[in-house]
Amino acid sequence: MRVRYRSYQSFGLSPILLLIIVNLLVFIIIFIASKIALQLALILISILGLPPPNYFLAQPWTIVTSMFLHIEFWHIFANMITLYFFGSYLNRLVGGKKFLLVYFCGGILGNIFLLLLAGFSPYNIALGASGAIFALAGALVLMRPKLRVIVFPIPIPIPLWVAVIGGFLILSFLPFVAWQAHLGGLVLGLIAGYIFRKRERYFLF
Repeated sequence: MRVRYRSYQSFGLSPILLLIIVNLLVFIIIFIASKIALQLALILISILGLPPPNYFLAQPWTIVTSMFLHIEFWHIFANMITLYFFGSYLNRLVGGKKFLLVYFCGGILGNIFLLLLAGFSPYNIALGASGAIFALAGALVLMRPKLRVIVFPIPIPIPLWVAVIGGFLILSFLPFVAWQAHLGGLVLGLIAGYIFRKRERYFLF
């Protein structure tokens, strides 16, 4: 049996680091704007954040820009840490182009789910990269089902799928959390992971 293994390590972490830098820059800009004038920060948030469905057609760009918008430290910290670890692993498996495709398509589908399911939990404006992050997690769940991770504060490694599904369920019950976006991203990631894993098998012969 011959095994062909495709390595994408030449891409390094550049796509992940680029995304982190852009997210941090937007976060800093919003923070500085809030210190200059709160109204200025609110205007920027209203321009970049995803509005409710009845206002979305007037601001269609927000389906992408809202993915780079965070206004609380814990929010951007959690998303960027998860992006770094999940993203670097997936990036090594499939390469930078496919990684970015999963990330952005997951974030966009997450926002579409949020718009379509907004009636279950109405919102004023939505922001964050969590839909894209869940897409990365979903892809890894299917590509590496035996992967074990350590999730604080659990001191022992647990299966990735348990961590992802458990995290999704826990976050869904928290207030002001767009579970619809998480669901959309997760669905996209699972589909992508299935396709990637199936293609991997074609290189084993």
